[in-house]
Amino acid sequence: MTLSPLDFYGQIAHFFWPAVRVLSVFSTAPIFNEKGIQKKARVLLALAISFLITPNLPDIKVEIFSMDGLWVGAKELIIGAAIGLSVQLLFVAVRTAGEIIGLQMGLSFATFFDPSGGGNMPVIARILNLLVTLLFLTFNGHLWMLDILAKSFTVLPVSASPLGTDALLALVENAGMIFTFGIQLGLPIITLLLSINLTLGLLNRLTPQLSIFVIGFPLTLSVGMTALILMMYSLAPWFENMMAERFNSVSKLIYQLL
Repeated sequence: MTLSPLDFYGQIAHFFWPAVRVLSVFSTAPIFNEKGIQKKARVLLALAISFLITPNLPDIKVEIFSMDGLWVGAKELIIGAAIGLSVQLLFVAVRTAGEIIGLQMGLSFATFFDPSGGGNMPVIARILNLLVTLLFLTFNGHLWMLDILAKSFTVLPVSASPLGTDALLALVENAGMIFTFGIQLGLPIITLLLSINLTLGLLNRLTPQLSIFVIGFPLTLSVGMTALILMMYSLAPWFENMMAERFNSVSKLIYQLL
């Protein structure tokens, strides 16, 4: 009995295409794309998940080294990136809210290096991002995301069929939730601090001898931190509802890719 590489070609192709989609998700989705995670560990985890998903899939009759294989590879990258970026919008909305709150509190100049994004991030945005990351793991958001990824192979099997034209437009429209949910999270504190700034402006006009800059920054900082502490009680249920809505949107996006 002799074995040749051609005998394993079908098995390799059957495992290769799901691995491309999983790796694309891991490169764009939150938690999995953290720069603190080594690339080798990320690739091994993606290959392990692909190995678990592959036996439940039908036979994939697409050759790797062909024109159809080139299109299928690009298609799998687009599908995985669309899933990962859609979930990533959760954290972008929270960071946007933190940047707006920090700007109103006068802490926009206080920035920290963000190891996940590679740039500087305001301190309030960094704190909120860390909190929602812990909440995301607590609510098993990473497992929800893997479940949606596994079900996507049933809705969108690996084939050379074209993608839906409305999916990318829907992804761009979903990006509007960055500002919608960001303002929704930070609106109570923004409104409170805006009222304080208006009051200080009136005091400055009524009593010019009163130095507003001396009392303004400590007052807005103290009130902002107190309001931020009170907001922590509603952060968990708010983020849970937003996370459920976001995963529903991701499921609808997968059907739009048909």
